[in-house]
Amino acid sequence: MKRLGLFVFFFIFLSSFALAEEMYIFYGQGCPHCANALGFLNSIEDKYPELNIIKKETYFNEENRNLFFEFAQSYGMDARGVPMIFIGDKVFYGFDDDIGEDIEKEINVCLKNNCKLKTISKNGHIESLTIPAVLFAALVDAINPCAFAVLIILLTTILAAGIRRRVLYAGLAFIISIYISYFFMGVGIYSAISVSGLSNKFYLIVAILAIIVGLFNLKDYFWYGKWFIMEVPQKWRPKLKALIKSITSVHGAFFIGFAVSLFLLPCTSGPYVVILGLLAKVATKNYAFVLLLLYNFVFILPMLIITLAVTFGLTTTEKAEKWRLKKLKVLHLIAGLIILGLGLYMLISLI
Repeated sequence: MKRLGLFVFFFIFLSSFALAEEMYIFYGQGCPHCANALGFLNSIEDKYPELNIIKKETYFNEENRNLFFEFAQSYGMDARGVPMIFIGDKVFYGFDDDIGEDIEKEINVCLKNNCKLKTISKNGHIESLTIPAVLFAALVDAINPCAFAVLIILLTTILAAGIRRRVLYAGLAFIISIYISYFFMGVGIYSAISVSGLSNKFYLIVAILAIIVGLFNLKDYFWYGKWFIMEVPQKWRPKLKALIKSITSVHGAFFIGFAVSLFLLPCTSGPYVVILGLLAKVATKNYAFVLLLLYNFVFILPMLIITLAVTFGLTTTEKAEKWRLKKLKVLHLIAGLIILGLGLYMLISLI
């Protein structure tokens, strides 16, 4: 029970990142009022650590300028100039001491009541439309035979050691570590894309990547094993199996999950990168982090089901592995169709 409590703590810890309040300020380099507004916001950042202040320069950055127009339109405002600050359902234009006081009052109201920015439409996309895309891409990752294989090896090793009572805890520890590592990898990649301002180009790249990954998975359905496979490379598998088979404890299962996540990247990163590119294009930071929490929960769900089924005797690791091998090509077919469709949708919508 203590270990389960620890798992819950980790999940709550991760969730707290996605619930921070957001404020957007659009400014121009060289604008004196903008400099005053930025100086004010910099002075209160330490006072409100749960406030995420997102700064967008509009004079020299076309993408930020387009985002500014979209924000203004969504709030029923004219993009008449900068600085313009958005928080909750309020807009502040210009800056002086009185506006600074009003901004701080609104910050306190929003932190207390969990205000939300109005939904912003971007290039014909609506943020809510990303939810089906996230679910479908997560499903592709979730049915990936790589993740199944790794978990089955771990559970088989623990059972062989005669420690059936540890199967549940070890399986949960392994799954939680995979969840944490993948979530933080997603946060890091998403943040890098957002900060670099390459979301337009990256969006096009990941749309093409999705199409390629989808076609490669379809190749594995029709010609499995030919040329290459969308799974853990064959050369890595002996090391991966040896690594997993050395683990028989709950703590070991938890820490091995982080190492195993690196082995899984070649065959699971495709859908994840596609979704991160989509989120960088159409979602605000808080919204993106919430969807990443959802994505990774769907990703680990089949592994959780297998762990519970083996623990309570509803199946065996031998039967689970037999099913995985039997459905291997079908899983690639499903993954290929979903990720190919998502890539085509992204590419057409961009055009």
